[in-house]
Amino acid sequence: MSDRYNHVPQVWTAGRLRTALASLPDAALIHIGVADDPGDFTGYSEYALVDLEAVEKEYGDGPRAGTEVEYTLFADFKAGSYDHDLV
Repeated sequence: MSDRYNHVPQVWTAGRLRTALASLPDAALIHIGVADDPGDFTGYSEYALVDLEAVEKEYGDGPRAGTEVEYTLFADFKAGSYDHDLV
């Protein structure tokens, strides 16, 4: 028996993000907590928000093919000292 399940997170819109940020001061630092497992924020990794980019994505094939723009927030490791991973 499989433990597989469909994970369908509610992706925020720009309006919902604006509402969530409305009361924050301009200098507030934004961090992103990334779930260690789908939908499970009991354990998560914390990253610093560093950029927002419009990313053009292709979809479909043939006559129904096209492109759409998705806006992606980019995160990096938080400030600190890190060891280089020499792979």
